Amino acid sequence: MENGGIKKCLIILLAAFMLFSVNAAAVKVKKTGDSSVYNVMGFSGNKKLFPLFKCSEDLDPLVDLKVTVKIKEIRALDKIDKVGDPDFYVKVFINGEEFTSPIWYNKKYVKDDDCIWYATKDVPDDVENVSIKIQLWDWNPGLDVLCDLSENNERFPSTRDIDLVYNLKSGHWYGEDYIEFYPAWFDISGYGRVNGCDDNSIYQNDMDCELYFDICQNDFDGDGIPYWTEVNVFGTDPLVNDTGIDSDCDGVPIEWEYKWGHCFRWDWHTHSMKDLWFYNPFKWENHSSLDPDDDALTNVEEYLTAQWGSDPFRKDLFIELDQMEAGPNGEPASMLPENSKELLRVAHHRRNIVYHLDDGCMGGGEIIPFIKFIPGWSPELLQVYNDYFLHGDENNWRRYIFRYSVIVYDANFSGYMFLPNAFQLSSSWVDKNIVPTVLKGRDVVWASVYMHETGHLLNIQIPGGHDDNSKAIWQWGWWKWRPYKSCMNYGYTYYLVDYSDGSHGKNDHDDWDNLDFGFFKQRFI
Repeated sequence: MENGGIKKCLIILLAAFMLFSVNAAAVKVKKTGDSSVYNVMGFSGNKKLFPLFKCSEDLDPLVDLKVTVKIKEIRALDKIDKVGDPDFYVKVFINGEEFTSPIWYNKKYVKDDDCIWYATKDVPDDVENVSIKIQLWDWNPGLDVLCDLSENNERFPSTRDIDLVYNLKSGHWYGEDYIEFYPAWFDISGYGRVNGCDDNSIYQNDMDCELYFDICQNDFDGDGIPYWTEVNVFGTDPLVNDTGIDSDCDGVPIEWEYKWGHCFRWDWHTHSMKDLWFYNPFKWENHSSLDPDDDALTNVEEYLTAQWGSDPFRKDLFIELDQMEAGPNGEPASMLPENSKELLRVAHHRRNIVYHLDDGCMGGGEIIPFIKFIPGWSPELLQVYNDYFLHGDENNWRRYIFRYSVIVYDANFSGYMFLPNAFQLSSSWVDKNIVPTVLKGRDVVWASVYMHETGHLLNIQIPGGHDDNSKAIWQWGWWKWRPYKSCMNYGYTYYLVDYSDGSHGKNDHDDWDNLDFGFFKQRFI
């Protein structure tokens, strides 16, 4: 009994000593802030502790790891400066180190072919996670202003910048931007794109902007798949570039399945993020039918348009725009104004529908010969469609991805949908709208009528505002349908570049939530 009592006392003393040692170690870590063990991400008052997983191994023995944040595109979705256009610049923080871009003066839209600016930092090769913060600023003399990029939800309240964790093992990131394959948890603005309107400030001036970015690390074989993933997940050779290989013959190559087939999930047992790979580049999956974002583009079609920034978990809208050259007797060229194109992008991007207008930048968008008169459903118009959109190939792959639009000189009306996937505009008729041009400007007039005809291709079910009794202020329909604030309403066509969201009371209609992205595929010629 005595020996047993002594043994129990020794066990209790040993347990107490071990508990004290663990607590002391934990306190030491918190006091020293050892960044190789933990990293505290700044979430503007909602700070969270993320484990950085210091590894015993070199995560990539072939290279000295560096992380690069590329800023690809910036667009103002609100009026940023009271006078003129914004003077944007970007701050990027990589593991706490600040990098600042040059200032792009007096530009509400900044884009280049690859990226407009990037920041690179050497990072520890044995620390799994890298902290990233992105801020967009508007320069002003003496008082710079932070623009809004954040969703501002319950996890990231009252924030305007973007906080992320980049993982060196998988080459993906999570935080305020992420991939998720479960529809209820989608990041609706897309991966590598953030949108300040996501906090429901679409109709408020909240300094909302959108920003496109990418985060990557150097990779010995140049295929963009990190060493750790190649060795431990895919079983591929990290010395060989695997770009373009489709081992499972499912229509998309390994690099596409790698980028879009991964997400993170929180493990409540280990209190850490875990990798979840849901597309397998070595197992056939029906990508020719999968359409997770329900935008009528299958994963194979999303791959074909990846070069133009399509995202399989965020809606994309592709439209080809063909335009007509000037006539021999002084008739002007029939062209959509450049500022009208920007108005169209802003209207859709606020709603996280990324608007891809092919005016010559995506392999289409041609200038067609002048024809003085070419009405809807005429043989000449259908010939234009076949020659300049399909290029004589009725199975042209673009017809299942792009809607088609053509601007002609005279069609005896402003706009007309002549196929489920095609419409035409008449420049001479659109420019006859003198009153809205004076009140709103030519750019708004053109963007409004272009968006109106696009709405037909999206099968917006038109209420009474789209009839001959709603065209003029002295008609009864004009007043009845005023709550329907949409360019589909004849009372707003030429004045408004927007669809309605149904929030304006009786006689309104919710266009945005009822867009039929698959309607254009119903019938073809």
